[in-house]
Amino acid sequence: MIEVIGYIASILIGVSLGLIGSGGSILTVPVLVYLFSVDAVAATAYSLFIVGLSAAFGSFEYFRKGLVNVKTAIVFGIPSIVAVFLTRAYLVPAIPNEVFSVGSFVVTKSILLLLLFAVLMIVSAYSMIKPSKNKEEDADEATEQKFNYPVILIEGLLVGMVTGLVGAGGGFLIIPALVLLSKLPMKEAVGTSLVIIAAKSLIGFLGESSETMMDWMLMSKVAAFAIGGIFIGTFLSKKIDGKKLKPTFGWFVLIMGIYIIIKETLL
Repeated sequence: MIEVIGYIASILIGVSLGLIGSGGSILTVPVLVYLFSVDAVAATAYSLFIVGLSAAFGSFEYFRKGLVNVKTAIVFGIPSIVAVFLTRAYLVPAIPNEVFSVGSFVVTKSILLLLLFAVLMIVSAYSMIKPSKNKEEDADEATEQKFNYPVILIEGLLVGMVTGLVGAGGGFLIIPALVLLSKLPMKEAVGTSLVIIAAKSLIGFLGESSETMMDWMLMSKVAAFAIGGIFIGTFLSKKIDGKKLKPTFGWFVLIMGIYIIIKETLL
C-alpha cells in the first residue's frame, strides 16, 4: 500500500514540474526515504537521476515551442554542472558517517542531509507562498537580455552545490534568477530551467561514488511515473494557471519540511 502511495506521489512530482516548472523535485527525496525506505544518502543520488530524466522529457515541449534560451542555459548551466559533479564526487563522500553529537543524539550523515533538505524545502515553500512583489517575476514579455556574469556564475555554483548535496533540482532558485538576472520572460525561464536541471542533475549523477548501491529498477519506475506526471502537468498548464496553484503546493512543501525536521530530531 505504501509503495502505491509512493508511485502516486511520483506522478505528482512530474505534475508539479510540468505545471509550475519547479517544486516537484523537492518531493523526490522524501518520497524515496519515507515511502520506498531508501537510505537518505542513496536517495539524494537516486533523486538526481529521477529529476534529471524527468526534466529532460519536460523540456521537449518547451524546445518545440522555442521557449528555451540556449545561451542562458549554457552561461548558467556550466558552473552549476561543475559544482554538482564535484559535490557528488568529492564533497558528499568526504562527509563522515557520524558528523557530530549533542548529548545522546548523534547526527549521522543521513540525518544531516535530510535536515539540510528540510531547510531547503522550507525556503522553497516560502518562495512559492509569498506573493510576488517584483513585476519582472510575472512578466511574459521579452525584454533586452543582459547578462550579469559574476552574479550568474555565483548563483550557478550555489545551485549546483545545493543540488549535489540534497538531490533537488532547484527550479525555485533558478527561475527567479533567470527572470531577474537574464531578463527572460517567465515561460522561457521555465523551459530554460528544465534544461539546466536536466543537464546538471544527470551529469551530477555520473559523479556519484561507486560505493553507492543503485536500485535501477526502483529508479526507473519512479522516473517513469514522474515523466508521466510531467506530460499531465504540461497538459494541465494549458487549462490551469500554475501561479494560482503555487501557494497551495508551497504550503504542502512547508508542512513536509517541518515534518522531516520533527521526525529526524524528536521522534
